[in-house]
Amino acid sequence: MSRNLDTQALRAVLTVADCGGVTRAARILNLTQSAVSMQIRRLEEALGVQLFIRAARKMVPSPEGEKLISYARRIMVLNDEALMRLAPESFDAELRLGVPYDIVAPQIPTILRDLSIGYPKMRINLVSSYSLTLKEGFWAGDYDMILTTEFPPPDGVEVLAKRRLVWIASPDGRAATTRPLRLAFKETCFFRPVAHAALDAAGIPWENAFDGDSETVVEATVAAGLGLSVRIEGQVAQGCVAIGPEAGLPDLGHSCVCLYDSGQAKGDLAEALRAALRAGYGAAV
Repeated sequence: MSRNLDTQALRAVLTVADCGGVTRAARILNLTQSAVSMQIRRLEEALGVQLFIRAARKMVPSPEGEKLISYARRIMVLNDEALMRLAPESFDAELRLGVPYDIVAPQIPTILRDLSIGYPKMRINLVSSYSLTLKEGFWAGDYDMILTTEFPPPDGVEVLAKRRLVWIASPDGRAATTRPLRLAFKETCFFRPVAHAALDAAGIPWENAFDGDSETVVEATVAAGLGLSVRIEGQVAQGCVAIGPEAGLPDLGHSCVCLYDSGQAKGDLAEALRAALRAGYGAAV
């Protein structure tokens, strides 16, 4: 008699593999941790193999798990495609979301991918910009929801997390030793005046190493060792590292990840997006 793979269990395996553990996977799947663990355990018993190895507080796919994951991704693509093509038009939805450049990754790609599974005809119009620009657009009615990074947080705004600000530099750290200290920020970056004030208070001379409107060029400037910038802890740009007091640089304090919600977006997709943003950004890194 033919046997069938449990697609819910396959979804759990893929999510745990992508997240590295059950806790975050359970939040994304909107299940309890025990329910996710049970799905994986039953699938292991049905297949007679161990799918994950626990190492350093992470769940790493076993060789057998890697084989299954390869098939599971293809199975779920077909499953989701079938749902999308057969779903009634009433599943259509559109939301407008704004997120600052420096906190888009890694959360937003994962959030949008997971929402697309449950809402295959959804449309989330994502705009990435600076917090000040996003707030202007929000108050003008351009967005249903936005995230911002700011401190102190305004009254009446939902604070998802409070996180340290860190200096970022190239791995060799040579830019931190130059005087005047060369800085790379876009003019509208919220962290720019924070860095200026901290350096002035510490008596460290500085100058601008960048004049432009591209965040990609800012990060390239830092990665090349031509200047320093500032990010939220845990959101360091690729090719850069966080540095701090050991480099003789002043403390930058904290920033808050805030959720602005117009309350105008209704329905299951809107509620799912709110829950995913809270789960993805709600715990400090």
